[in-house]
This record gives sequence, C-alpha cells and structure tokens, in this order.
Amino acid sequence: MPHLRPPSIAHGVVSFIWGFLLGLYIWLGMLAVGVSGGTAFVLGAVSGAAIFLYVRIYGVEEPRRQTGRRAPRAR
Repeated sequence: MPHLRPPSIAHGVVSFIWGFLLGLYIWLGMLAVGVSGGTAFVLGAVSGAAIFLYVRIYGVEEPRRQTGRRAPRAR
C-alpha cells in the first residue's frame, strides 16, 4: 500500500489563508459585539495583514538535518 501524502502548498498561500480567515473572524466577532461596520472592517483588515506577515516570517518549519546516517563509500 503506498504512503499517501497531502499535496504541497506554497508557504505564501498558507500564510494568506491564515491571515484572511482570522481577519474575517475578528471582523465578524466585532460586528457581533456591536462595533460599527467601518471600524470593524479596518481593524479586521489590519489584523489580517499583521497575521499574514507574522505567519509568513515566523511560520516556516526548517527541515531537520539527518544525523548518524552516511552514504556508503564507493570502492
């Protein structure tokens, strides 16, 4: 049975999705508690942009180095 893996998605796309969805959540949450529409939109958009930048800069997982395994020498 083959080992199935999810498709590779670029880190910028993942960062945008995080920023957009959390910004949308913040915007809708502020509308739900009675903040005016314009203020909620601006704060949601700024929050989404900040989340996008944060995930874009600090969200990259560095690949681990393989230790203890060496390629066999050619004779």
